[in-house]
Amino acid sequence: MPEASLLPAYLIVGADEYKRSHAVERMKARLEKSGMAEFNLDERDMTRDPAIDDIVASLNTFPMGADFRLVILDGCDRLPKTVSEPLVEYLANPSPTTVCLIVANTLAKNTRLYKAVAKIDKKAIVDCTPKKAWEMPKQVVSMARAHGKVMSLAAAEALVSRAGEASRMLDNELKRLSQMIEGPEITVDDVERLVMRTAEVKPWDFLNAVSARDLPRALELLALQPDRSEVRLFSLLVTRLRELIVAKALDARGAGRELAATLGVQSWQVKNHLIWARRYKMAELVDALSAAVDVEAALKGSRDSALALRMWVIQICSPRNERRAG
Repeated sequence: MPEASLLPAYLIVGADEYKRSHAVERMKARLEKSGMAEFNLDERDMTRDPAIDDIVASLNTFPMGADFRLVILDGCDRLPKTVSEPLVEYLANPSPTTVCLIVANTLAKNTRLYKAVAKIDKKAIVDCTPKKAWEMPKQVVSMARAHGKVMSLAAAEALVSRAGEASRMLDNELKRLSQMIEGPEITVDDVERLVMRTAEVKPWDFLNAVSARDLPRALELLALQPDRSEVRLFSLLVTRLRELIVAKALDARGAGRELAATLGVQSWQVKNHLIWARRYKMAELVDALSAAVDVEAALKGSRDSALALRMWVIQICSPRNERRAG
C-alpha cells in the first residue's frame, strides 16, 4: 500500500510530549527509508537564538538522493516576530520537496504562524492535546501494544494512579515493564509490584474505589490521602453518594441516559455511575448517606476524624448483611 503524500509543512502542537515525539519520529522513520537521512535531516532548537536566514535557506535546499528533505523546528511556542514572520512568508510558498515540522507545546490559533500552516491543509495541524484524566487508561492500553504487551483497563488505571498522567512518564514505565515481564501481559499485580508510586493520590481515585465497592482499594487510597484532608474527602463522598442515589433512581425508571443532564455535568463525568449504582441496593445508599450525620459530628467535634471516615468507608462498601453480622 503506497504511503500517503506529504504536505510541505505540519504544525505538531500540544502538551502531550508522547504524541509530539511520536509524530516527529514517524516522519523521521519515513525519511530514513531512503537511506539518505544523514544528508536530508535538519533539526533546530528554536529556543536558542535561531538563525532564521540559515533556516529558510535549509528549507529551500533540494533533497539529496531522497524524495524529500526534513526540517524540524522544535520549541516554536514563542518565536520573536523577526523569526516567525520569515517563516510565515516561507509557508505562503513552501518548497514542494521539503517537509517542515513546526513543533510547539502551545501555539494560539489566532497567531499568524498557526494560520499559515492551517492554510496549507487542515491535515497539516497535528493535535497533541493531552487526554483528559478519564481517557488516559485507554491510551495507556494502546501505548502498551506499541511495546508488544497487552494490558487490561484495570492495569492501565493502576499505572496512571501510580505514575501520574504525563504520557512520557507512562511510556517510560511501560518500556521498563515490558523489559522486565516475560509474558505477553502486564497485569495489575505487575504494576503494583514493580511501579513505585510517584504521583499524588487524587481523591477521585478514592471516590471511584468506594463507588465500585472495592474496599481493599478504597482503604489503600484513603491511607495515601494527604494529612488533614478528611473534611474535603467527607464532602466529596457525600456528593458522590447523592449522585449514586440519583443514578439508581433514574436507572430504575429506565432513564439512565438522563443522568448527566440531571446532574448538570458532561456525560463522560458520570460514565460509570450507572454501573456502580447497580452494585448497591437503594436502601444501602440511603443508609450510607444517613450515617454521614454522625461522621460530620465526629469531624466537627475534633474526635478521631480519620477513624470515623475509615469506618464510614467500610460501612459504605460492605453489604448490608455483613455490616449487621459484624
